Amino acid sequence: MSRDVHQQAREWIALTGADGLSDAQHSQLQAHLRECALCREYADTISQVVRSLRSVPMAATPWLVRTTQARVRQHAQLLRQHRERLWMVGIACAGVGFSAAVTIPLMWKVFSWLGAWAGVSSPVWETGFGVFVIAPALLVSVLLLARGTHATDDAGRWHL
Repeated sequence: MSRDVHQQAREWIALTGADGLSDAQHSQLQAHLRECALCREYADTISQVVRSLRSVPMAATPWLVRTTQARVRQHAQLLRQHRERLWMVGIACAGVGFSAAVTIPLMWKVFSWLGAWAGVSSPVWETGFGVFVIAPALLVSVLLLARGTHATDDAGRWHL
């Protein structure tokens, strides 16, 4: 057997406990271990080390438990805040959508009437209408860009 096969067998031995092998890989490894005493001894040694490590009792200190619980609570609070912000963004989007659906047709008629009253051609008042409708979004975008952030906290993490 070549050196590459032994190296592959050792990699598969390392993955065996983590359920990281496919059925084909597992069967190839077993066939190799039946033939190769060196790899079989390596697998037995690794197995003994893993059993030894699992037999050592591990106890968390009270400080570690408190710290972990505090971090879990903090993360849960951040998730709640994120969910609440998303809810508010959703409500705001629905409100803006409804408002636009109602006011844009009315504003179209107002601009049409003003264009006819002032004797302005249709392309001119239609361009004015487009600028009037888009201007608030452009203004908010420029303000957010000038501020340097868009829904981020001081650490640069995204929040809505």
